[in-house]
This record gives sequence, structure tokens and C-alpha cells, in this order.
Amino acid sequence: MDILKTAMDWAKAEVFSSTIFIIFGILFVVASLGFWQLGKTEIAKAYIIPGMVAGALLVILGSGLLYSSQARITNFPTAYESDPSAFVASEIVRADKVLNEYAIAVFKVIPLIIAVCAVLIMVLDAPVWQAGLITTIAMMSVILLVDTNANARMEAYKEQLLLVQKQE
Repeated sequence: MDILKTAMDWAKAEVFSSTIFIIFGILFVVASLGFWQLGKTEIAKAYIIPGMVAGALLVILGSGLLYSSQARITNFPTAYESDPSAFVASEIVRADKVLNEYAIAVFKVIPLIIAVCAVLIMVLDAPVWQAGLITTIAMMSVILLVDTNANARMEAYKEQLLLVQKQE
């Protein structure tokens, strides 16, 4: 098993996930521009700013992840060539850290945010608040969808790393 190829494939998949965040961010911005140009009702106009903010946040998130994933792609060969066992050990530590972060942020905090927003939609009846809460639910759903997939990839990657570590 070539763990360097596995690591590179994982990092390339992370680049793809980052691109998905950026695409959704652009879609949120385009939707906001559509509400700005075509929105005639108060609720339609209320989606302009929340959509722009959510879009900007997703583009920023995706860009940061894209940059770090591309940096890993260029650094993996050098790190592996200098010391393969240290590379595997450091990747296992990093995978554990990321999986712990996913366990808290993606699988506990984000669903809680979605639930709170859903309850608040029923309580708050101002169009601006409802638009902001619905946009927050949409943005958190995108993050949940992409990060759930990333979590599964990270678990599979860690399993491959552990197999290589046992073979050493």
C-alpha cells in the first residue's frame, strides 16, 4: 500500500470539498443579488444581507480550506521522503484531532444551531429575523453536508494510516 498516494488522494478530495464550499458561497451571493434586483416583497428584500453574509462566510471558509489543502499536497512528498514513519505518525495525530473537532462542531454544535434557529423562526415574526434564521439554517446545512462527507473520508484515511503503522 502506498500511503503517500493515499494521503495525496485524501488531500485532493479535501480540495474538492473546499471548492464545494466556495461554489455554495457564490450561489448564496448570487441569490442575494437576485433578491436585491427582483425582490418586491419585504421578506424577499430581507434575504439580501443574510445571503451576502452567508455567501461571504462560505467563500472565506472554502478559500482557507483550499489553501491549506493545496499546501498539504505540496508538502506531503517532502515530509514522507524525509521520514515515512514520522509522516504516518504525524498524520494519525492530525486525523485524531480533526475527528475530535468534527465530533464536537459538526455533529453537536451545528445541529444545535439549526434546531435553535428553527425554534426562533416560529417565535420571531419580523421578516429580517426570519430571513436571517432561514439563511443560517441553509448555510449550516451546507456545512453539515460537506463536513459529514469529509468526516467519513478522514475516518477512512486514518484507518489506512493505522494499517501502515502496524506494518512498520
